[in-house]
Amino acid sequence: MSPFPDGAPCWADAMFPDVAAARDFYGQVLGWTFDDLGEEYGNYTMALVDGKPVAALMPVMPGPDAPALWNLYLATSDAAAVTGRVEGLGGTVAMGPEDVGGFGITSSLRDPAGTAFSLWQPNTHPGFGLTEVPGAYAWAEVYTRDAAATDRFFPELFGYQVGVMEDPEMDFRIWSVAGRPVLGRMAMTDDFPPEVPSYVNVYFSVPDCDVALDTAVRLGGQVHYGPTTTPFGRFAAVSDQQGASFSVIDTGTTDGEMPPMT
Repeated sequence: MSPFPDGAPCWADAMFPDVAAARDFYGQVLGWTFDDLGEEYGNYTMALVDGKPVAALMPVMPGPDAPALWNLYLATSDAAAVTGRVEGLGGTVAMGPEDVGGFGITSSLRDPAGTAFSLWQPNTHPGFGLTEVPGAYAWAEVYTRDAAATDRFFPELFGYQVGVMEDPEMDFRIWSVAGRPVLGRMAMTDDFPPEVPSYVNVYFSVPDCDVALDTAVRLGGQVHYGPTTTPFGRFAAVSDQQGASFSVIDTGTTDGEMPPMT
């Protein structure tokens, strides 16, 4: 059984052309230490906080050049059943379901807007060992170029309850499981470069957003948005020196009132 409810984020990993460089970057920005599982598991490398797994890094697969990017896994108690429903809802099955060395069962999927994500049905690896502490996973949002299609797909696939933020400046929704928010959904506007597809943005907690940004930039990363302080925390969207995008957030630094939701 998963410690995470079906539909909740439970794991994140990223592929990199240069895993050693990624280890140096994230080790300094997020304070991670690492445990390489070895050649038997494709040098899949666990990122640790206080000795507990919070994410993973791995080499890119052989073949055409692939970009470095973060991938989010959503928990499921039945990967085969969820995967079997994807195409009927307009999504795409890229891979799976398949067993991953006894750790669990996964599928790689896309929603109708092209948003890539994965499923995780745990066996020996339950997912995040820690969340919402410095260096660990904090939150995630689906950024979509087709909000209507995304809004039909995910709530139907996982049974999310949907909350709509009452903000005329953005089209933002909160998806919840059993009353607990698990994911955000942001409609992409013309502010996003046209070459940026729909994607999932993963947030990692940091004790100080500005210090994390300074470190990321010093190591060759880029700041794409922020830092800005909101009722949810002070955050910024960044990319590492290999181009993988993510966000950092200091949830202890806030400003303003929480926006109303309907």
